[in-house]
Amino acid sequence: MSGGVEPETPPGSSRSGGTTPVGGKPPRHHLTSIRHCASSARIAAASAEFELDSGTLSLISPTDIRPGFLPVFRSGSYADTGPKSYMEDEHVCVDNLVEHLGLRGPGIPAPGAFYGVFDGHGGTDAACFVRKNILKFIAEDCHFPNSMEMAIKSAFVKADHAIADSLSLDRNSGTTALTVLIFGRTLLVANAGDCRAVLGKRGRAVELSRDHKPNCKVERLRIENLGGTVFDGYLNGQLAVARAIGDWHMKGSKGSMCPLTPEPEFREVRLTEEDEFLIIGCDGLWDVMSSQCAVSMVRKELMEHNDPQRCSRELVQEALRRDCCDNLTVVVVCFSADPPPQIEVPRFRVRRSISMEGLHTLKGALDSNV
Repeated sequence: MSGGVEPETPPGSSRSGGTTPVGGKPPRHHLTSIRHCASSARIAAASAEFELDSGTLSLISPTDIRPGFLPVFRSGSYADTGPKSYMEDEHVCVDNLVEHLGLRGPGIPAPGAFYGVFDGHGGTDAACFVRKNILKFIAEDCHFPNSMEMAIKSAFVKADHAIADSLSLDRNSGTTALTVLIFGRTLLVANAGDCRAVLGKRGRAVELSRDHKPNCKVERLRIENLGGTVFDGYLNGQLAVARAIGDWHMKGSKGSMCPLTPEPEFREVRLTEEDEFLIIGCDGLWDVMSSQCAVSMVRKELMEHNDPQRCSRELVQEALRRDCCDNLTVVVVCFSADPPPQIEVPRFRVRRSISMEGLHTLKGALDSNV
């Protein structure tokens, strides 16, 4: 196998859901969490337009404005085989990336963290291999850490090629891949497939990835331009995702343009104090639950017990209650040592009804005009 990577022996054909992320977690560093506020002028304008009291939009912004917010990373994960007979999902959680990789010196931002979920299909080989090696491929790339996007894109392609070259892995197995790399306040999501990353922003769900389904307009156009077809929602009538690592029975020679690509899409955000937590999960969760429902549920749970591990388990159990028909894997990442603050009930000058969902919509409109 190329790249000097030792192949991993795939797990058995059956596995029960676990509560422990891959590998042991390094110590967590508890840093001071400092509040951040959006533009008071925009909030005042919104208040006037909707005839709301000042303080009504406390959901949208905290009142104290202090620079220097730095996130604290703590995570919890949970996985369950669901109604299937065997488990093909994999995940990884690294709360202290600098310590995990032994990174020191100028140009290495801190704190850092890394998370990923991988939804395998056609066997467990591809998902196991990518889970074990993707962070190594990223850190060893010549573009790391100066150009994170280039390093991650190169790592996804390298993992894809390594599966093709391996003599011990099933080159026809495949996996979707979603990774989250965080350095300081910069969060970078890379996604190839239909896993999803959702940010909890003061109770509002902000999707940080796009599901790569073959029927998606952008993906269908890309597929057809490369000579592929979409039949009944499947790429070339065979695969339910438009991007994946592996699946070499559907690809040509290495380096050729193919409708099924391992290259990820990226989304970068700058974390603020309003960004409370991140949910990443395989499609088993999102098939039965909306992004906003998941965020509302996690926020409520965190306010009660402040434990991301229990939140992950609750999301999986709720998906099972909703008759999920797939494997389930969820990771919840908190950005503060403290639980989310209570959202004040709006007070109105006049009788006017505005729901919490309405406030979230208003916040989205304000954000889009920044």
